Amino acid sequence: MRGATFSPMFRRFLISYLIVLLLPNVAGYMSYRASVKVAGTSSVENSRALLNQSKEILETRLNEVEAFTKQLAINKDLNLIMTEKNQHDANNVFGLLGMSKDIANYTRANDFLQNFYIYLDNYNVVLTADSLYYRPEHFYELNHYKDMTFEQWKTTILDKFHENEIIPLRPYIKSSAQNSDITFQSSVITFIQSLPINSLNKPRATVVVTIDEQKIGRLLSGMFGQNGGWGFITDNKGNTLISQGIDDASIKKLSHIPSGQAGDLDTLENGMLLITVQSATTGWLYTAGIPEEMVMQQANQIKYVTWMFTAGALIIGLLIILMLAYRNTAPIARLLSVFKDQAESGSDRYKNEYDFLSGNISNLIDNNKLLESELNKQLPLLRDAFIKRLLVGEFYSLDEIEAVSSQAGISVGSAQGHVCVIKLNGYGEIDNEEIIHELSLARLLLKKLLQEEDEELLVTDLGSDKIALLYPRKAEPQDEADNLVESRMTQLAEEIFNQYRLTVSIGIGNPYQTLRDISRSFDEAQQASEYAVYGGERRVVWYLDTARETSMYYYPIDTQQRLLNTLKVGEYDEAKRILDQILLKNFEERELSYDMRQQLIVELKGTILKLMDQKSFQDEAFNESVRNEIAQIQPLDAVEQLRSRLDTLMRNICSAIAKQKSDDVDETIRAIMIHIQNQYTDPDLTLYRIAESVQRPERFISHLFKEQTGENLSDYLERIRMNKASDLLIQNELTIDEISAQVGYNSAHSFRRAFKRVKGVAPSAYRQTSE
Repeated sequence: MRGATFSPMFRRFLISYLIVLLLPNVAGYMSYRASVKVAGTSSVENSRALLNQSKEILETRLNEVEAFTKQLAINKDLNLIMTEKNQHDANNVFGLLGMSKDIANYTRANDFLQNFYIYLDNYNVVLTADSLYYRPEHFYELNHYKDMTFEQWKTTILDKFHENEIIPLRPYIKSSAQNSDITFQSSVITFIQSLPINSLNKPRATVVVTIDEQKIGRLLSGMFGQNGGWGFITDNKGNTLISQGIDDASIKKLSHIPSGQAGDLDTLENGMLLITVQSATTGWLYTAGIPEEMVMQQANQIKYVTWMFTAGALIIGLLIILMLAYRNTAPIARLLSVFKDQAESGSDRYKNEYDFLSGNISNLIDNNKLLESELNKQLPLLRDAFIKRLLVGEFYSLDEIEAVSSQAGISVGSAQGHVCVIKLNGYGEIDNEEIIHELSLARLLLKKLLQEEDEELLVTDLGSDKIALLYPRKAEPQDEADNLVESRMTQLAEEIFNQYRLTVSIGIGNPYQTLRDISRSFDEAQQASEYAVYGGERRVVWYLDTARETSMYYYPIDTQQRLLNTLKVGEYDEAKRILDQILLKNFEERELSYDMRQQLIVELKGTILKLMDQKSFQDEAFNESVRNEIAQIQPLDAVEQLRSRLDTLMRNICSAIAKQKSDDVDETIRAIMIHIQNQYTDPDLTLYRIAESVQRPERFISHLFKEQTGENLSDYLERIRMNKASDLLIQNELTIDEISAQVGYNSAHSFRRAFKRVKGVAPSAYRQTSE
């Protein structure tokens, strides 16, 4: 450790780290110089962000007021009152009182709507949330603008058409409903909308919302006055709407208020930085003033924090570079020690440690390249071993095939194709070295021809006089692919004979559909090649040509198991396809003897009997009928008769399995519905609880219920709860909070939202309409 700490390499590391540490400190001083300007810009941007926030809040509340008038415009009861007048009841007391009760709900949602009224022209009545005024004069006596007479109010407010009109701040007097001598004076902003909307004729009704200045002030109190400053809002005509921390007289003394347009967003006046934001919708101008000393205060704070952090970082950095210098030097020192122990006597020729390491690492790289070269020489052996294992079926999974092929640098290519075996003819017993060399040369020439056609072909030797190759499928459909393979193999045999005077016999196996099926195609190709040698004239022979003359029937274990599994799940189409393939292999591609035919039919009957033993059917009569039909199948039955009987058996079995599945599904759906109807009052009724009650997985019952009923399980539960809630609301014996608890909701707010989503109206409105 001591040697590593004080070595020249340690000192070089230490000096480098010190230089790296000093550079950020120099840059830190330069960044501090710019921090004052950044602090000012940051204060301005923060204040502008606050202004934007206050603007968005106020505009959002005003949009809610506008949305309220639009809701009134589509209110059926209000539209009926506006357009019709009952001749038998000139005052329509019942209808107007009902309308008054209906609009009272709006005052609870938004405090901006606590003071509004609706003037109905056809009845000449003023309608509020808590009263009716059949003479507008009575309403004016209690609620009027201080600087506006009754005639002016009626002309400019009630009789004139308005569309989303806002009257700036005006003094307003409101008297107590119990005692008209008690009055309240304030200033209000007025929002006016005529009904119907977008009608330029004489309006049938006018909605007037008065918003108290104090409500707006409370809403914006947190936005203005930041950092000891002030703020105010003016409309597009320059009228002051609201102010915080500054009065109108002081506002008028300001020589230049920025317009809020690009290039005129802020200015400095009397030690205050004026910042403005203009609303794109209302045209109102939001102005805020920030004391100039606040900007410098932030800059001084940044200065203090910067120096503190710089000093701390410098001390910590010195400790870290000492640790890093040692930590990075120690491994190199140990590496040098290892190299020196293993180095040759001539290693002292290096000037320093780096040259010493560089020389030894270069030797390592050279040795590694030499080793890589030797491995590349062995690569053909790895490739040949992989192809041979693939042909004989030694791989048990596709993942294993991919891993070994990647290691050998082989691209398997298409997962479908043919295995071909090429046998050199004319060579008897290999009894001397000359024949062995001649065969090796012939195999080399054959491989060259194949590689010239396609470099990706997988080719390997089989003994001294055979070559096997995997020919990938290059055409669709299968007939065209088979013709292409046969044409190319025939052409290859002619080329070999014409160029090298060698005769070959080529056997082609049936096509393989997956990589794990290659071994089966290889066995067939070998049989076909042997048949071609003894068959005489043909150079290319398909396995099918040899299979027709075999005396063994075709019904391998994997096919039998696949047929059995297919029938178990009730897949009739797939079972029929497998049966057709079995009959094709045995009665069209083969000529079976009577004994082989009898054994095949016994095997087929045994498969279905095995299914009947493994699959329990509740209908005993069905079990007995299937066994009787199986017993009637005889070896002497014609192929079509055999196909028909087996097809009928499989169809009946699959139908019975499908029916049994359908009954299970109906029973599960029924159990789910019964459980929900019994437990809908439980707030903790979840999909997990329902799945637990019917003893099925959650995902299974969710998908099954949607598939069978066309409705999500959660929607069905919600509908059951809302139907029960509707009955309870009509009975009018419980409060809405009590009803929400009785139908399985922990929160009345969640219940109200769900009820309105399902029924289209709020619970209170639903109760009123049902009275």
